[in-house]
Amino acid sequence: MDVRIEPTNIALIGQEIAIAWNDGEESFFPLEILRRNCPCAVCQGEADVMGMVERPERHFVEGSFELKSIQNVGGYALQPLWADGHSTGLFSFLYLRRLSAELLKKQ
Repeated sequence: MDVRIEPTNIALIGQEIAIAWNDGEESFFPLEILRRNCPCAVCQGEADVMGMVERPERHFVEGSFELKSIQNVGGYALQPLWADGHSTGLFSFLYLRRLSAELLKKQ
């Protein structure tokens, strides 16, 4: 039986979000990296009828990397609210684990 991965603790530590997971793993996300990897359609684009994705040009401003709050969504994702008002990104727990693994590979 697979264990559903979910956070047991989430903390803002300086300019990073730290997540303790129910399987004993921990993840650390610099706020700028988290924002730049926002999975929402506003940030990543969305496919048209033909499946073509046009990536929007993003511009970051003061407050783009400042976290105002973060909340659980439906038991499967986290939704950050950034100081510049951006809040449409839903970071699924599985997406966060993949992003954490990618960050560890780069270290």
